[in-house]
Amino acid sequence: MSEYTLEFEKPIVELERKIREMREYSQSENVEIADELKTLEQKAEKLRKDIYSKLTRWQRLQVARHPQRPYSRDYIERIADSFVEMHGDRAFGDDPAIIAGIGKVGDRKVAIIGHQKGRTTKQKLHRNFGMPHPEGYRKALRVMKLAEKFKRPIICLLDTPGAFPGIGAEERGQAEAIARNLFEMTRLRVPIVVIVIGEGASGGALGIGIGDRVLMMENTWYSVISPEGCAAILWRDSTKAEQAAEAMKVTAHDLLELGVVDKAITEPLGGAHHNYDESARVLKEHIIAELDELQTLEPEQLVEARMEKYDAMGFFNE
Repeated sequence: MSEYTLEFEKPIVELERKIREMREYSQSENVEIADELKTLEQKAEKLRKDIYSKLTRWQRLQVARHPQRPYSRDYIERIADSFVEMHGDRAFGDDPAIIAGIGKVGDRKVAIIGHQKGRTTKQKLHRNFGMPHPEGYRKALRVMKLAEKFKRPIICLLDTPGAFPGIGAEERGQAEAIARNLFEMTRLRVPIVVIVIGEGASGGALGIGIGDRVLMMENTWYSVISPEGCAAILWRDSTKAEQAAEAMKVTAHDLLELGVVDKAITEPLGGAHHNYDESARVLKEHIIAELDELQTLEPEQLVEARMEKYDAMGFFNE
């Protein structure tokens, strides 16, 4: 169990604490209580299943924001071999909020791009809390173009509370950088697989989020605005974020039903933050399966299908 505990996880944490204390007592006093321990462990497992099978949208959003949840680098270290990170946009500088580079997933050479948050205070400041600047999106596009040149599929991992809204970022063309990525990604002649691994907020996520296949981890969210932002606009009260999350339908299963994403990836019981290795294994399996299917298509077919995919979303009247 992670050190950080969500409110709805506290009954599980308390039961696991009792199990740990009983096991320590058994070892120190040489008392045999295997049957009692087994009963409690089964109870804890059942309790975790019951709680996580009935999470509300707001609770899933909290899991997506869990500070111990695996970030892009955690997944890259587990799914990719020989990953070489690339830096800089060749125009202004580097942006640590976005990781971009090349490597191998299975026997396939790929480009991998992802948002990166930090855990310690120093890391959070260095990564700007996972909020990219325009140079981050331009770095991402540089790597995407390189992947296209060498016919390598692209994997994008989304996990950001949004693009950085600071004055400097706006002065350097934040909106243009995101818009340019949207334009260019629709036309890239290589397969693109996008996975939401945590938070998928607004244009900050969409700036590297156009793909032939868009997948979401089970306990993630994806929306044009955060529930807090929505509540602040609609009700002028950000404390109504839970109500907004229910109305907005931001979870993986909501968006799968709406046709915005293509698949919801089941996480280990208790969330991805409980088992990095298993989460990465499942994610890798899905990535390989999607790439196997996409690489049967010709580049022209990929681009045409990608444009049709996004043209078909939403409703409009002329």
